[in-house]
Order: sequence, then structure tokens, then C-alpha cells
Amino acid sequence: MSGLTRVVSVTIGPEPGPRLDKALARAVPEAEAISRTRLAKLIPAGAVTVNGAVMTDPKHKVAEGDEVTITVEEAAEVETVAEDIPLDILYEDDDLIVVNKPAGMVVHPAPGSPSGTLVNALLHHFGGKLSGVGGEKRPGIVHRIDKDTSGLLVVAKSDRAHHGLAAQFADHSMEREYLALCHGVPDGTDPRLRGVKGVSFEGSTVKITTQLARHKTDRQRQAVLFTGGRHAVTRVRVVEAHGPVALVSCRLETGRTHQIRVHMSHAGHALIGDQTYGGRRRVSVKVPGAELLNNFPRQALHAKTLGFEHPVTKEPMSFEAPLPEDFRDLLAALT
Repeated sequence: MSGLTRVVSVTIGPEPGPRLDKALARAVPEAEAISRTRLAKLIPAGAVTVNGAVMTDPKHKVAEGDEVTITVEEAAEVETVAEDIPLDILYEDDDLIVVNKPAGMVVHPAPGSPSGTLVNALLHHFGGKLSGVGGEKRPGIVHRIDKDTSGLLVVAKSDRAHHGLAAQFADHSMEREYLALCHGVPDGTDPRLRGVKGVSFEGSTVKITTQLARHKTDRQRQAVLFTGGRHAVTRVRVVEAHGPVALVSCRLETGRTHQIRVHMSHAGHALIGDQTYGGRRRVSVKVPGAELLNNFPRQALHAKTLGFEHPVTKEPMSFEAPLPEDFRDLLAALT
């Protein structure tokens, strides 16, 4: 390792679990702000010793009383460039910021989108006061929404906030509600919908429960599975029905990549404008607003509500973002 480092020492407590990585996830104090993801990288990198011996196997068995040291390299600067891009900020304090992301903005730089992202904008806005969780000095992105989805994101500004927010996402205690326009009306009286595997009903709410994993042949897509993959639950409620189109509220119990989009497609109610999961599905030209609906250039999906416990003050917080103009135009055309 190079650069500044700090050493964290812990003693493994009773009933530590079967392996080193899981035992450390329990034993490292929250105040140290070392995420499970970071620990998973530090062990094979040779940064962890057990009773004085370097241990690189995450599956190594530990016992109560074992002395473990973790050498943590301080966050390194990254090459992501700060850019003066306007932000729609709903809330900000010393530990976190809540922003309303516009459709078309990528959250994090990637090979195909090295600039113009939310992270580029936040780097400029923060002026260097960044969370270093994960080993890089960059804004603490604890969740993402797709490029063409609009709406709310919370971003950590401090390591303690990053750790606390990540824990709430992990235990599914965050409140996340999306609004979407979909093909058809997800109605519990529809015998077709009742026959879809993974679909159940809670009163007027449609519950979709599956596993999700990357598609075997198309790496840009997610696929529904019932064995393997990652557990995913979405609850869908009809807000307004407009003939062959419905405005629906989607609440996430889990937060997997493309979860709402792939779940709605699996249920037979793909989102308006979703080229990845909706295929070439179109509404009849006789439907009011058909031309606008059939040519909508993105998935009609908006992260409307975000609720969580402030990771530092412990106060309950809740935010709502209004629908963007293009989404409002779709609703106006329907009504």
C-alpha cells in the first residue's frame, strides 16, 4: 500500500460466524465507517491480519478472542473532473444532500459517459468535501437511478452518513416510491395477471416477487429468475387508469438494477417508452395522446418519494419531487 493509512484493531466476539469477512462485518464498529464492500476488498489485498498473520482468504474461520487488524489506506483522489452543472437540490446539510436528478443525466462516470454526470456536478458543488468510503474521494453514491429515469437521490457527504445510509438500503428500511406510466392496467381481476408466476395480491396492490440477474446473452439487460440471482420485490398500485394506459405507483422493497422496469415487463405491463424491456409495444392510434405515447424517448419512470432516517441526527426525513415536464405532458395528453 502507499499513501496515508490507519490501522483498525478489533477483537472477535462470541458466535462470530463461519468466515472472516462476515465476522468482521459484525465486529468493526460503525464509527470506523468501513463498509462490507470495502472489507471484501481489503482482505484479499493483504490488509487484514488475524493474530498477527496476514489472512487473504475471506472464508478463513475465526474464533472468539481472535485479534484482527485492518490497515485502511486513506481515500485517494480520482480523476473525475468537477463540472459546474446546475443541480436541483431539495435538502443539504454537513452529512448528506438530496437532489432531483433530471432524465438524461448519468449518475456516475463510466467509459461511455466520462463527463456531464451527477458525480461531476457534485464534485464541483461540494468543493472537495467528499465522502471517502470505498477508497476514493468522490461523492458517496449509495444508490442510483437509471440515466433516463428522473427523480430523487440521496448522496452522502461524510463517511458516517455513507455508512448509515448504506445500512438502511441494505436492510430495506428506505421508503422509495416511483410513478410510472405503463401499458395496460395491472388489475387483480385480470385472470392473465393472476396466472403470471411471481405475481400475488395484497388487496388492490400487485406484488411482484422474483429473483433478478444479468441476462445471459444481453449484458445490458436484467432477467427474471426463480432460482439463483438476487431477491427482488416490487409493489404496484394503480393511481389512474386511462384506457389501455395506467399511471401506477411502484414501491421498492429491494433495489435491484432495472427492477421496476423488468418486473413490470414480466407482469405484462411494460413501461411507456421503455425500449429495453417494452420492445416495440405501442398503443392504438385511436387512444388520446397516442403519437406522444408511442414516441416518448425514455421510460416513463420518476422517483417521486424518498424517505429515510438521517444517519447522524436520527431524525425521520421524507422528500417528494414533482413530475418533470415531459411526464406531465404525457398525462395531459391522456386526459
